[in-house]
Amino acid sequence: MAVQSTVTTQLQVSLNTQIANWSVLYTKLHHFHWYVKGPSFFTLHAKFEELYDEAAGVVDQAAERLLAIGGEPISTLKEFLNTTTLTEASGEKTTNEMVASLVKDYKQLNEELKALAALAESENDSVTHDFGIELVEKNDTHIWMLTAYLGE
Repeated sequence: MAVQSTVTTQLQVSLNTQIANWSVLYTKLHHFHWYVKGPSFFTLHAKFEELYDEAAGVVDQAAERLLAIGGEPISTLKEFLNTTTLTEASGEKTTNEMVASLVKDYKQLNEELKALAALAESENDSVTHDFGIELVEKNDTHIWMLTAYLGE
């Protein structure tokens, strides 16, 4: 049963941006997981796997939420790349470059999740609001830990 019969275009765009971003992040994390080298291999290899597992779950949650409120989630790689505000992983990177890239991504996600939460709140959609805020909280922890890894 849908919470509301139609979703606003702005809320649908915002949720679809999250779907695209978390899909691109999922792929970037896999890339880093496969290509990490050096003394931090075991630590980062496991951490990247933990984070891409989480990203896969977020994509599913966002898509199911969008469907529940009458929207249509994007679902192709082309749509993800045309919609995302993040950048794909490319080339060989040092472990610190990988981690710094993730810190930047999680900060970008948080800016957009806060906007999503505010929009949902203005539309009296407490479930989507809470979805955004819960992710901000998780991302804050990721940002803190990844920044600590960098020694910053």
